[in-house]
Amino acid sequence: MQIEGLSWFPGHMTKTKRMIVKEIGNMDAVCEILDARIPISSRNPDVDEMTAGKPRLIVLNRVDQADPGQTKRWAAYFRSKGYAVLEANAKGGVGTAQFAAAVRELLKEKLAAYAEKGQVGRMVRVMVLGIPNVGKSTFINKVAKRKTAKAEDRPGVTRTKQWVPVDNTLELLDTPGILWPKFDDVNVGMRLAFTGAIKDDVMDIEELACYLMEYLGAHYADTILERYKVQADEGDSGYDLLIKAGRKRGFLMRGAEVDTERMSRILLDEFRAGKLGRFTLETVEDVEG
Repeated sequence: MQIEGLSWFPGHMTKTKRMIVKEIGNMDAVCEILDARIPISSRNPDVDEMTAGKPRLIVLNRVDQADPGQTKRWAAYFRSKGYAVLEANAKGGVGTAQFAAAVRELLKEKLAAYAEKGQVGRMVRVMVLGIPNVGKSTFINKVAKRKTAKAEDRPGVTRTKQWVPVDNTLELLDTPGILWPKFDDVNVGMRLAFTGAIKDDVMDIEELACYLMEYLGAHYADTILERYKVQADEGDSGYDLLIKAGRKRGFLMRGAEVDTERMSRILLDEFRAGKLGRFTLETVEDVEG
């Protein structure tokens, strides 16, 4: 597998980019939904340019699956950059009730200016952006208290723009998830694959699992011990840990060889389902150096 330098840009993503640029002038604010486990890797680097300095609300989604301490640090990091921040678990509805108030707080000066002109109750329009499978449609459905945006737990479901009313003075523009044309950093591609933003059929599952095991062994060794009864010894590679876990689970083939593909799929499935615990796969230090 070669993630580094991996390039793709399906036609619908090119179309979405054009649509964002065209519609942004009509927006009062932009809501960018990120995966709290990978807040930087799940940010499309083209968003800042495309959204032309509009007020920004960052939603850290899936906080229920992220390391709570790291989530607080990421929230502080984004606030220090001038963004409003909302911590959410869209599937469980956590944080979604605070969305409308967070938008109005973000735009309070603009809304006050409207009120001075006698434009009380003017419609506020917010564009919602996010990479595939970050939980964008689920978040919108919870905020709007209805099932309007199509939501499925796989990347690339929303393909067209949709206007979604929240209340009498707030409506959202749901946009299709877009990745960027090329991953120059192998770590970004891997993290996106762990969380399901990139479809598994373009990845090497075993290489992905080895990379995840290596990270967990280095940063969350207690989890591997608790879940797979495997001790992460000094010098163990991700492959070593995968072999140990597969042997403990009894995933053996002819000749007592470990079925690493089966163990890899189990590891990724359990990670994505939150069965391994709460992890954040990148830290503020990774960005600030």
